[in-house]
Amino acid sequence: MADRRSVHHALVHDLLDRGMSMREVARHLGWGRNTVRRYAHAARWQDMMKDRSPRSSKLDPFKPYLAGRWEETGGKITGRELFEEITARGYRGGRTLLAQWKCQALTAPDSAPPPPPPPSIRQATGWLTRHPAGLTPDEEVQRKTLLAHCPELDTASGLVTSFAEMLTRLEGERLAEWITDAMTSGLPGISTFAIGLNSDYDAVHAGLTTHWNSGPVEGTVNRIKMLKRQMYGRAGFALLRKRVLLAS
Repeated sequence: MADRRSVHHALVHDLLDRGMSMREVARHLGWGRNTVRRYAHAARWQDMMKDRSPRSSKLDPFKPYLAGRWEETGGKITGRELFEEITARGYRGGRTLLAQWKCQALTAPDSAPPPPPPPSIRQATGWLTRHPAGLTPDEEVQRKTLLAHCPELDTASGLVTSFAEMLTRLEGERLAEWITDAMTSGLPGISTFAIGLNSDYDAVHAGLTTHWNSGPVEGTVNRIKMLKRQMYGRAGFALLRKRVLLAS
């Protein structure tokens, strides 16, 4: 956690020092604006860390007794018996606390550590779609390990990265080559996406080679739809027209 906070804090402040706004940093890294704002407002990465002192539990007064009973019986006493004994001595908690204590305190020191859990779909998607500069060293290692175990995912990662570069740098001259690679990759989702791009090639190519975009128009359309939904059944076109004109 500390290493990740340190790397992310340095990355955000470096991009801000280059003259980028918080909105641009968030778009560049694929993060939420609130996340970027927290890093930007922290003078040091240590300020991002919270003091998490361990909480006391109802089981704490009985832990010495439990440890003693475990040692006396050579570990042959069951959790149910332990629970009944400490309940008779005033314990008012549940069995879950006792089970957690057994897992943490009674693990053999020479036992092999459990293997790390496999990454979730959300984690893997984040490693493949986020900007490489936003990955911690540990995440980069896990990403490489994941791609080494799945050639199809490695191909998908290359196509996703290539398309992101083409999109952010407006390199539309690479579009035809990318579509060909995607359609021949044999990956259902990406191949279908490429077919859709190819069916409207001229519009996509124009969007990837010019600085013009329909973002402001789409934003206005969405705002008008929102106003219409707010006033549905309560007002007519005249009031909608007035709200649109007054807002602009």
